[in-house]
Amino acid sequence: MKLNEIKLSNPYLTLPDECHDRVTPAPLKNAFLIHANEEVAKMLDIDVEELNTESFANFANGVLALEGSETFAMCYAGHQFGHFVPRLGDGRAINIGTINNLHMQLKGAGQTKYSRSGDGRAVLRSSIREYLMSEAMFGLGIETTRALALIGSKHEVYRQSWEKGAIVLRVSPSWVRFGTFEYFAHKKKYKELEALADYAIAESYPHLMDEPNKYLHFFTEVVGKTARLMAEWQAVGFNHGVMNTDNMSIAGLTIDYGPYAFLDDYDFQYICNHTDSGGRYSFGNQPNIGEWNLRAFMLALSPLVNSDRLEKIIEHYPRLYTERYLYLMGKKTGLDKAQESDIDLFKHLLGMLQGLNIDYTLFFRTLSHYSGDRSDMLKLALFHKPMNDWLDSYDERLKENSSSTEERQEIMLETNPKYVLKNYMLQEAIDAAEEGDYSMINDLFKIAQNPYAEHENFERWAGATPDEFKNKKLSCSS
Repeated sequence: MKLNEIKLSNPYLTLPDECHDRVTPAPLKNAFLIHANEEVAKMLDIDVEELNTESFANFANGVLALEGSETFAMCYAGHQFGHFVPRLGDGRAINIGTINNLHMQLKGAGQTKYSRSGDGRAVLRSSIREYLMSEAMFGLGIETTRALALIGSKHEVYRQSWEKGAIVLRVSPSWVRFGTFEYFAHKKKYKELEALADYAIAESYPHLMDEPNKYLHFFTEVVGKTARLMAEWQAVGFNHGVMNTDNMSIAGLTIDYGPYAFLDDYDFQYICNHTDSGGRYSFGNQPNIGEWNLRAFMLALSPLVNSDRLEKIIEHYPRLYTERYLYLMGKKTGLDKAQESDIDLFKHLLGMLQGLNIDYTLFFRTLSHYSGDRSDMLKLALFHKPMNDWLDSYDERLKENSSSTEERQEIMLETNPKYVLKNYMLQEAIDAAEEGDYSMINDLFKIAQNPYAEHENFERWAGATPDEFKNKKLSCSS
């Protein structure tokens, strides 16, 4: 459809007024389109030809309001680094309407009631990172929000220095967070809490709407989705960096991309967020934080469901996480039938990677081609004995496989990406964009959509991260 043919809906506005606040976007000055996502446009029934029009750029900048649009910010609370903050909300994201059950937001479109003295803007570097990484996670098969468009501008925004403002037009089947429930539970607004729960069930778990114990089943689903998401992050080597409860989705989505990172060399204790001095959100601690956040959500939901019943559900989280993680690691190593001893094999593997400082993504992609000749594997390690010791165990384990070497390799190549968007790659794109060259954004977007493919033109990004860029930390404004 053409933009002028689209009619938006606003289902979230059916909730009580305290759940949201009406706000009008403040467009950027001299804005222009940097990139648009054709796949997301098709999901929204927007004609691809529309993406190159001035009207579309105006739409992504908050200038053009489509029919039915009612713009608003969402209210929520949250535990930030373990400390409860009773009132947060969309400080720089403005909801503009829904198409095909996908809710659109302009991130960086100005102040809202929840900006807390901030300017409500997003800078180009952080916008590039979110735009590309949300698509990269989708390409990896991990549940995530996505983005329709990225616009730049000549608009000056001050952080540590003056930078250019940008907006990401991002989309999601849900923007409801653990912290959304915490807000109303903390204020003892149980009528609004129940309305929110009913809305979230209808939005993300419609098969539960007529269940007699729907709130209990709802919690069960969220526990399962969260366990699965944590396992997928760990298996692919993704560190979110800011797992506050206001950054946790009740739909099991990866949301709010800030100081995230894919692992360079494997490091269980890696911290990608330089403000996280205690390592609360370190890579290795993410599964534990997933459970911690679920317990905060459980407390918020307890006015609607008996706490003892909720406790019995959350007790399954460690098992659900472990089962999914072991399944994914089995696929990454090409094991076609799980065995109890596989846990020891995986522990041995991760210990070896930690000790030898081996690039996580490159290791598994190289292993995907392994057929007995160890030369390529040994090239990854400065010291060969630990690698040989693990490969001895791996070779013995492969004897238990029923699949052929070729079948195993095929599965592994479809499981272990050749490319992930590491921070040094994104920084290169950001540096070029800040000089007016947006070509690398297009290149990395192609990689993001097809991370398992062989991209001959981008081979330089398939190797280990250069030493000077390994495992660096970033700020929350990144």
